[in-house]
Amino acid sequence: MKIIVNLDVMMARRKISAGTLAEKIGITPANLSVLKTGKAKAIRFSTLMALCHELGCQPGDLLEFSEDEEEAKQQ
Repeated sequence: MKIIVNLDVMMARRKISAGTLAEKIGITPANLSVLKTGKAKAIRFSTLMALCHELGCQPGDLLEFSEDEEEAKQQ
């Protein structure tokens, strides 16, 4: 199982740069990059709320659940 982060897709749709978004939500560009690339192990609800507010979206627009192929075969 894994969570796919679609932050880059939403940023492209809203035509906002990483630097601008990071500044607006109050995190460093490096931390936004970690979120964007899917390398983050967790996200604070306050950060998720700020992202949704600035991008005009829902949490489900940014995060997607995906089962691994092997797990799907076992079920």
